Amino acid sequence: MTIGILFILGIANFALHRAMLDSDHPLLASLPPALRANGGRLSLAFEFLILLLAMLLAANGWPSAAWVYALYTLINAGTAWVLLGGSD
Repeated sequence: MTIGILFILGIANFALHRAMLDSDHPLLASLPPALRANGGRLSLAFEFLILLLAMLLAANGWPSAAWVYALYTLINAGTAWVLLGGSD
């Protein structure tokens, strides 16, 4: 069950990450070019590694990894909401 929840949180993180990359927000200009190249594939790969690590740790008896990943998802959602949410 924990792995399933982490998987759903991972989908949310990927969606938030892609939305930020596609937003052309001025903050993205401060990122290193390697993280923005090829549509942000390197940053998405890093996102995948974070999810994979959380899933592996949770599957091997570290349930706190799931809580940390959930907190990470909440921080990502809050950041995306602030940056993408109608800052006119």
